[in-house]
Amino acid sequence: MENRPEISRQKPEFKEPPGGRAIRGWWLYLFFLAMLFVPGLFSGSSEGKEITWQQFEKDVLPRNAVEKIVVLNGETAEVYLKPEFSKDPQFKDLYKKGWTPEKEQEPQYSFPIGSVETFDRRLDEDQKGLPLGSRIAVSYAKKTNWLKDLFTWIFPLVILFILFNVLFRRTMGMGSGSTGGGPSIFNFGKSNATLVEREKSNVTFGDVAGLEEAGQEVKEIIDFLKNPDSFTKLGAKIPKGIILVGPPGTGKTLLAKAVAGEAQVPFFSISGSAFVEMFVGVGASRVRDLFNKAKEKAPCIIFIDEIDAIGRSRGKGAFLSGANDERESTLNQLLTEMDGFGTNSGVIVLAATNRADMLDPALLRPGRFDRHIFLELPNLKEREAIFRVHLKPLVTDDSIDIHFLASQTPGFSGADIANICNEAALIAARRKSNCVTRMDFMNAIDRTVAGLEKKSKIISKEEKRIIAYHEAGHAVISWLSRLVDPLVKVSIIPRGKSLGAAWYLPEEKQLKSKAAFQEEICATLGGRAAEEIVFGEVSSGALDDLEKVTKEAYMMVAYYGFSDKIGNISFYDSTGSRENGFQKPYSEETGRLIDEEARLIVANAYALAKSILEKYKDSLTAIAELLLQKEIVYKEDLQHILGERPLVKVMENPAVTPLGAVGFTVL
Repeated sequence: MENRPEISRQKPEFKEPPGGRAIRGWWLYLFFLAMLFVPGLFSGSSEGKEITWQQFEKDVLPRNAVEKIVVLNGETAEVYLKPEFSKDPQFKDLYKKGWTPEKEQEPQYSFPIGSVETFDRRLDEDQKGLPLGSRIAVSYAKKTNWLKDLFTWIFPLVILFILFNVLFRRTMGMGSGSTGGGPSIFNFGKSNATLVEREKSNVTFGDVAGLEEAGQEVKEIIDFLKNPDSFTKLGAKIPKGIILVGPPGTGKTLLAKAVAGEAQVPFFSISGSAFVEMFVGVGASRVRDLFNKAKEKAPCIIFIDEIDAIGRSRGKGAFLSGANDERESTLNQLLTEMDGFGTNSGVIVLAATNRADMLDPALLRPGRFDRHIFLELPNLKEREAIFRVHLKPLVTDDSIDIHFLASQTPGFSGADIANICNEAALIAARRKSNCVTRMDFMNAIDRTVAGLEKKSKIISKEEKRIIAYHEAGHAVISWLSRLVDPLVKVSIIPRGKSLGAAWYLPEEKQLKSKAAFQEEICATLGGRAAEEIVFGEVSSGALDDLEKVTKEAYMMVAYYGFSDKIGNISFYDSTGSRENGFQKPYSEETGRLIDEEARLIVANAYALAKSILEKYKDSLTAIAELLLQKEIVYKEDLQHILGERPLVKVMENPAVTPLGAVGFTVL
């Protein structure tokens, strides 16, 4: 039997053509504009011919044809002619208008008088010498047109209506996906959160890589929204709030989008800064409106991105912003909505921030944000998964090794990896290639880390020689150091703000010893030490190196307790409560001691770097000359000059202050 399609008997739904609503709006505007001309139809002004005072004195007044003059409203003089002049050829211009004696009640001429005093004076001068009985009768009248006056009042209102309707029509919450809020002055107290309805989000957990542990915790929320009975029958309560904490680019917002796609429930998305406006009380009003709309669509999820914009700890900076801050009132309302006397059953708040140390403790307590999910920078395995996701849309060749790319990008976030993949595709497109190769990815990594190559930068031969020996000094000490990250390549090609650079492959370690700090400081100062040994003076090219070693030296002394004189004391503040403080947590004597210890660490490391480069001056010269020749020296070239990099033998230099287990290889 043949399957025939079922014929729908429903009446076809009428769809308004695109722009239909706008067309009706413009017809309304045209109607109001047309009404502005109506007062002219009902105007009480005369239909007499408009002339000037000079024409009246020259052509009309000398013929003694004026019967009377009526001054209307003190502005216009209406001239009435005598009936016997209806056939006078002098006034033939009035015949065309159909003037007859029967129409003597209508004025034949009119002209503006300026002022009544001026009119009376000039008319008396023109009629000087005539007897009083022969002079023209002048009367004064006042006529009003109520319809014209009415439209005079309505006209400004019509203009204001049109301006408000045109300027603010698009900000009245009519955009797709909006919950009704917007920058309009009529609804600034409404929430402007974006509403993602069911089955409208195209991001799922399949698009999220490297966040398996965090994803598992979030999936419990999704399971509860889909099957709440399996949890409630055991007496369990779902967390009211989940906060995602992590460095920028680790995937907090992406994970929230995946929750919206997987949960199949209404999803409200808003930024923390969208609550606070210049009007007092707007932030609290928007919080209330957001939760009211969420209750209507429960079960649902509210996602607040960058919640630190409104969730900062109360009282911080009160002397700058005032105690009654708008941000604080918004935070108070948020605290009440999340865990107050009212119940928000079925509404789960998902928030993200990278400044958890600034958030108010009342916001982070259980009952509001019960679960804290910390997102860290991805490790090697997680970076491989992230590369697989971002490599799917790219056209690559067989030379791409995902494990190699992941190993070359330690410390990179998911956003950094996405940028590298896109940059590699752009580089391949610029050279008109059919696919993205491994070299494109290497160039993309170099550009992301150090910046774009500046081959056109003018550098003299002497400056280039200084740069080569500077980078060679870094290379020699890094190669000989036991705890410094492995060296990959050295370049003297200008990139970004740097004139040369040394690339390292950092190992993924959770802890760092005192000896590792000392060796890194020594390797960082190797460039300046090489300049002093070879040229007898130093240049300004070590600015970045000096900044780095200064920070590390102070961290060793003030944070990590690596100084014997300071002891096992740390002045690091993980809560950030002393961020805006005026007083240091230590005395002036302790501060002076910290300065002395930091200088001693840097001085010992610099002396050690000079002694090592003096011993391996031939290798230093060989690497510098190779850099001048090739501009880029790879690990294989360093291995050919310096030999294998042993990791067993340790050297201590008796000529300088001992730094502990310094760990330099003897070749």
